[in-house]
Amino acid sequence: MKLGLINKSKHGNPTYKTTGSSGMDIRAKINEAILLNPGERVTIPTGLYLEIPNNLEAQIRPRSGLALKYGITVLNTPGTIDSDYRGEILVILINLSSTTFKIEDGDRIAQLVVSTVEKITWKNVKLLTETKRGLGGFGSTGKK
Repeated sequence: MKLGLINKSKHGNPTYKTTGSSGMDIRAKINEAILLNPGERVTIPTGLYLEIPNNLEAQIRPRSGLALKYGITVLNTPGTIDSDYRGEILVILINLSSTTFKIEDGDRIAQLVVSTVEKITWKNVKLLTETKRGLGGFGSTGKK
């Protein structure tokens, strides 16, 4: 499947790193380095603009290496890019570590995943069907 893409950065288009990859790394498009202090959040431009068909969405997700090694993650994960949005893809990063993190132009800052969207309509009912789990939530199915 092909999607429309305008890439206003000097970096290549997002690509899958392996044949089994679900996400494509996206890169920062910034004029100067950004120091992201502990507890701070920042919006990072990418220079990417997408044309997504109505039955799809793009999701912005954290890179696991940044999360594990540096405590850097996408704040609104997954960030949803709707099919009718035509603005620049921006990534909201937050530093959950105790150390300042430096972001430079071209750094891989997040992953982009394209997914199918199922449109639904609501059917108002008086009761929901019963299940074994029922009203249990927030760990009610046990630790293991």
